[in-house]
Amino acid sequence: MRIALHTRLKPGREEEYEAAHREVPAELVAAIRAAGARDWTIWRSGPDLFHVLDCDDYAALLAALADLPVNVAWQARMAGMQEVAHDYSAAGAARGLPVVWRLNP
Repeated sequence: MRIALHTRLKPGREEEYEAAHREVPAELVAAIRAAGARDWTIWRSGPDLFHVLDCDDYAALLAALADLPVNVAWQARMAGMQEVAHDYSAAGAARGLPVVWRLNP
């Protein structure tokens, strides 16, 4: 399944956010893959972040990562930079951006 998400940075935190993402812990990357993610790309336009995630089951991925210590630490770090954070709750799993149009392969 493919999920699109929108999050937003606090003003002035763009450089810090990008620097953090150049150093995502290998343990977290491995956990994200083990939870069923095949691809996760984040684009930034000013403070707005747009994520596209290809995974087996988004709700299951969030559940697998929610209490994992490396993810909890990462989310705490990211929360300090974001006005609108990635929601790991069950409600967040149902809150992807709606598809408006897609050019099918």
